[in-house]
Amino acid sequence: MSDIMTTLKEKIKGKNIRIVFPESNDSRIIKAAQKLGKEGLIKPVLIGNTETILEDVSMCEVVNPETSSFYNEFVQALVERRAGKCSYEQAQEMLKQHNYFGTMMVYMNKAQGLVSGAAHSTGDTVRPALQIIKTKPGVSRTFGYFLMVRGHEQYIMGDCAINPNPDSEALAEFAIESAKAAKLFGIDPKVALLSFSTNGSALTDETKKVRKAVEIAKKNAPDLAIDGEMQFDAAFVKSVGEKKFPDSSVAGQANTFIFPDLNSGNIGYKIAQRLGDFEAMGPVLAGLNKPVNDLSRGCSVEDAYNTAIITAAQSLME
Repeated sequence: MSDIMTTLKEKIKGKNIRIVFPESNDSRIIKAAQKLGKEGLIKPVLIGNTETILEDVSMCEVVNPETSSFYNEFVQALVERRAGKCSYEQAQEMLKQHNYFGTMMVYMNKAQGLVSGAAHSTGDTVRPALQIIKTKPGVSRTFGYFLMVRGHEQYIMGDCAINPNPDSEALAEFAIESAKAAKLFGIDPKVALLSFSTNGSALTDETKKVRKAVEIAKKNAPDLAIDGEMQFDAAFVKSVGEKKFPDSSVAGQANTFIFPDLNSGNIGYKIAQRLGDFEAMGPVLAGLNKPVNDLSRGCSVEDAYNTAIITAAQSLME
């Protein structure tokens, strides 16, 4: 296990953080939840019916939406939260879906975070969060970053999961929120907004978008080390950064990388994972009022276990 995960486990242990797992029909989820409960790291909450769960769930709380004492309260709260976009009858049906019920548990402070996606699509996990929990003030959308770990090397890469072609304002938000995420993992953030151009070496609509994002991010978070636009080698290699972007406080020493679009972000982290032997933890969703995280449908027990730990740590962020 990486040093980061050890640190996060120490941070959350004994805090009685309740994490919801809507997918109680998935063996991987139950095994991860049981392990987390046995180690005293979180209070795992499975959404489901104890009569249909065939595995050991002795370390978990099991909540059945259709018999829960919260159900009627949640229906009314969901109607109010959706503000005319959802009738009482529609809310009743929605809350029979485990992802919606679990998300309402987080929204209503019955739990501190949610982990789903082992058996659901990203949309099925993220949609209830966007409709109910919504994004933080000043943040227009959520995005997904990966924590990349190889030995003692630790980096943040985003957005690698959600937004196909973010505009300058969105990229600026990603930069600022990624810097906050880096701090969660003990990384002193130096954020590079990436491009095929460095410091104006090319002028196209694509590079102008990134340059504008840098301006917005610096204006909104002047105390953070954020710079760009820059190529990856200028961001990462000291000698290249000094040559191509000599006045930058980030070039050549970046540890948090913002990609200009989802194509490059998804390709970039997978190259690091497969060719560079980095462990890719995530995607971790950022920008929401409360933490909800999406697993891959091909996830392992360890993936679910680690994601729950990260989710619990996110719940402690200011």
